[in-house]
Amino acid sequence: MSELKLSGTIKSFLPVTSGTSKVGKEWKKQNFVISNKDGYEGADKIYCFEYFGEENVNNLTKYNKVGDEVTVSYNIGCNEYNNPTKGLQYFTSLSAWRVEKGEAVGVVNEPVLSGADDDLPF
Repeated sequence: MSELKLSGTIKSFLPVTSGTSKVGKEWKKQNFVISNKDGYEGADKIYCFEYFGEENVNNLTKYNKVGDEVTVSYNIGCNEYNNPTKGLQYFTSLSAWRVEKGEAVGVVNEPVLSGADDDLPF
């Protein structure tokens, strides 16, 4: 599987969620939302990622703020949930495993041709 990456602007941080797993291990996660112009005809498109681990959660808001450009490396997962009233249901999640500061978006300078290339036939 190829590495999944997505770049965009942080729009919001959702509240931190924590709990204890079935085996008694403490966990912590934070969801955050980024947006970019990947939608139809450049429209805003939003994505909500979940980021697990106490160190990851602490560093996420320590080094990033709303409005920052980031690149998120992530996995897509699907889980089953057997709802007693609605039966078997599925939900999909975008699980971030790396969040990096985005690079400044700028104009790429194209090479300037010198006069020596003016004699090309095309």
